[in-house]
Formats: sequence, structure tokens, C-alpha cells
Amino acid sequence: MGKAKSMLLTVDNINVYYGSVQALRNVSFHVSRGEIVSLVGANGAGKSTTLRALSGVLRPASGRILHEGAPIAGLPPHRIVRRGLSHVPEGRGVFANMSVLENLEMGGYARASGKETAEGIARVFELFPRLAERRDQNAGTLSGGEQQMLAIGRALVRRPGLLLLDEPSMGLSPLLVREIFRMIGEIHRAGTTILLVEQNACMALSVADRAYVLEAGEITLEGRASDLREDPKVRAAYLGDAVE
Repeated sequence: MGKAKSMLLTVDNINVYYGSVQALRNVSFHVSRGEIVSLVGANGAGKSTTLRALSGVLRPASGRILHEGAPIAGLPPHRIVRRGLSHVPEGRGVFANMSVLENLEMGGYARASGKETAEGIARVFELFPRLAERRDQNAGTLSGGEQQMLAIGRALVRRPGLLLLDEPSMGLSPLLVREIFRMIGEIHRAGTTILLVEQNACMALSVADRAYVLEAGEITLEGRASDLREDPKVRAAYLGDAVE
């Protein structure tokens, strides 16, 4: 009998505000070690806000966020990174005037040693050979898909236990979207747990084990990703299918 997966992340009734506007309402979910969990929903549903709360960019007004059982809500981002959570933000955020290698070195700032950073970069180059080919090229001259690879690679230098991915397919061609999601699968198979925020619900649900649907800051559906793909409401709202 296989060993039950341990709980890596627990989000318990968090409420987040931007000024007087409530962006998340009593949001609760969990991620077990070894899973890919997707948060799907329309623009403005609260998906990116959720990841910002997890990575310490935003502080919840109430509720708990537990990483391996320890509370992390309100910790500064650098301490959360050191706990093993890496956030790849929407929009990639690469340093355009720095080389690919320099961007990856920035990803290792929280590592304990230069040796660990070098080993992390070597692993990234194995996963993304295209980045290895462009190691001395300025990040601003890369294609959109290559910049997304670089943003993911920079987060992986730290060898996170949990990777928070925010809209990795945004602005990419269908061919590049498939390539990025293939790489997400490889990262997962190599042992990284992934929390994926993605507007492309079809792709998100195709790779996830479980998923949650966010609408107007609240979770309205949850379940196995394969079941949600067949849910008439999800198909009508996010997969482009009409409900009879």
C-alpha cells in the first residue's frame, strides 16, 4: 500500500483586501506533497492575489496559511523563499538588461552557498537547454516563451519544495503553451510540488491532480481535475462548451 501524501500547504479562511476592496473571501484549500493543484477562474477572480498572499507580497487580514504545519502568513517574502516556496509572478519579471546566466544567479540569492547556486543553475540548463544556449544573451532579447522559461528557471535555482506558477501561458502562442506545460510536467516528475494559477483552464486541468475554481474572490468548486473538466458549469464558463 502506498504511503499517504503529507500536507505541504494549508490555506484556511484567508481574507485579503486592497484598501477597502475585499479581493479574497474566506478562501480555503490545500496542497499535498507531490501534487499539481490548479486554481482556475476568470480575470479578476483572485487567483494572482492568492499567490501573492502565499509568497508574502500581501498580508491576509485574517485566516491562516500553514507551510508544513508552520504559520507563514505575514512573513516577509525572503523568509518564505528560504522555507522552500518560490513564486513565478505573472508577467515573468526577468531583468531585461542582464544576461540569462546573471538572471539565474539572482535566483540563487537565498541559497546557502555559491556551490548550491551553481548546481541549481546546472540543473536548470539541463531542464531548459535553450537557456543554456543563450546563457550570455540579454534576457530582454529573448522571445516570450524563452523569458517564461527563464522566469521558471530562476525560481527553480533555489530547489523549492513548492513552486507557485502565475499564468505561465499568458501571451504565448499555442505551440509555446504546449511546450511550457510539457516542461511543467517534467518539473513535477522531478519532484517539485506545483500550485498553478492559470486562465487557460483546459491546459491547467489537463496537468493537475486537483483543482479549485475561484469566482469573485471565493472558491465555488473543487475536486479532481479530471472531474472538473467534465463539469457542465466549468465547461461552459472556462472550456468554451455550451450547456444543453
